[in-house]
This record gives sequence, C-alpha cells and structure tokens, in this order.
Amino acid sequence: MNRVIDLFLKGGPVMWPILALSILGLTILVWKAFEFRSGKRNAKGLGIVSTIITAEPMLGILGTVTGIMQTFSALNASGASGNPLAATAGIGEALITTAAGLIASLILLFPYNALDSMVEDEESSDTAKKD
Repeated sequence: MNRVIDLFLKGGPVMWPILALSILGLTILVWKAFEFRSGKRNAKGLGIVSTIITAEPMLGILGTVTGIMQTFSALNASGASGNPLAATAGIGEALITTAAGLIASLILLFPYNALDSMVEDEESSDTAKKD
C-alpha cells in the first residue's frame, strides 16, 4: 500500500483530479448497476461517466507534460554542469500520471460499456414494442 501512495504522490498535483474523477465515475457506475438490477434502465448519469473516461487520459498527459516541463526547468537552472541522467528520474515520475489516467479510464470503460449496452437494448425493445 505504501508503494501505491508513493507512486500517487510522485505523480504530482494532477493525480488528485484523476482520483476524484475515478471515485465519481465508480460511484455513478455502482449506482447505475443497482438501478439496473431493480429494473430501472435509463441512461441518466452515464454521460458523466463517458466524459470522465475521456478526461482521465487527458489529465494524465497534462501531468506528464507539466512534469517534463519542471524537469527541463530544473536542468536549465543547474546550468551546463547539470547531470542529464537526473532528468530520467523526473521523466519517469512524470509518466506516472499518464499511466494513472489510462488505468483509471480503463477501469471505468468496461462496466460503462456494459451498462450503456443494456440501456440501448432496453430502448430498442421499447421502440419495437411501440411499432
């Protein structure tokens, strides 16, 4: 667990919105799953999850870009005597946010698609009944 916390903190400030969106997305999906089990199959709330799935990888890339910018700023500040190998650690840490954004998005993607398909199937069967 300490390793996960360390990775999270190394990812920088962009990790917080990724975490918040992940919690929101999972909460909505659990809520929708309970609704579906009780027979209520509507798309309310699924659009938010779709947006989160799209936003999380973008936030990850934003964290990577800002992390790499900080790494280059630190290298420039150290002048010609700066160690280029020191940049590899900074870049490695910056990539943590990309991985986090992708993983968070993928965790939401599959249950979202399953629930969205159920809504579409329900809507298709309702349309067929009306015809």
